[in-house]
Amino acid sequence: MGKSVNFLELIGGGRVPEVLVGTWLVMGILLVLGFIARLALTRAKDPVVPDRGFSIRSASEMLVEWLDGFVDEVTEVHGYRALVPFFGSLFVLILFCNFLGLVPGMEPPTGNSDLTFALGTVCFAYFIYQGFRHQGGWYLKSFLGPYLPLAFLMLPIELADNLFRPFSLGIRLYANMFADHTVLSIFTHLTRVVIPLAFYALGAIVCVIQALIFLVLSMAYVRLASHEH
Repeated sequence: MGKSVNFLELIGGGRVPEVLVGTWLVMGILLVLGFIARLALTRAKDPVVPDRGFSIRSASEMLVEWLDGFVDEVTEVHGYRALVPFFGSLFVLILFCNFLGLVPGMEPPTGNSDLTFALGTVCFAYFIYQGFRHQGGWYLKSFLGPYLPLAFLMLPIELADNLFRPFSLGIRLYANMFADHTVLSIFTHLTRVVIPLAFYALGAIVCVIQALIFLVLSMAYVRLASHEH
């Protein structure tokens, strides 16, 4: 049995990290889809009236509508719609990066810790920013705990808890996607007909679930930072 071809390594020429090539590829696909969806919306005779049947416009509108309600439900932040572009972009990027690993010869960018830790760091900076945006300087009070006489004990605990969040986000996504892709690769090489289909279906479910988990945890951190507690 011949060795499988890694197309990302071929594209990168061995000089550009594969995770960058995969991430750029996904970003390019999303940009093209976004432009197509925007073009379909601008060409519609009445943007308020939805398309009949399935189209890229109707799919985009359903995705945006779902994200809008989901962000509102999880964050419970006043003016939540300002958060939708960030979380929507985050979810779609992770989802497509996950699905890239289902393409034969491709590696999921989210199966590399460099990308997942980078995403975790971006989310960390974002929820810190939202904390100051909604609470101002009073956000720092949340690091002292609910009882000020015990602030000297709560401060290191709260700091450690917050600093660990980007690491936990990154390691959770990386470990699950790396394991999922490894299992998929093993079983698709053992047999070629029925079993791979079952693992591809399972892999697709894992891709969606892991993107949702990352999204929900990120929104939960923004909710904690935005609300006074």
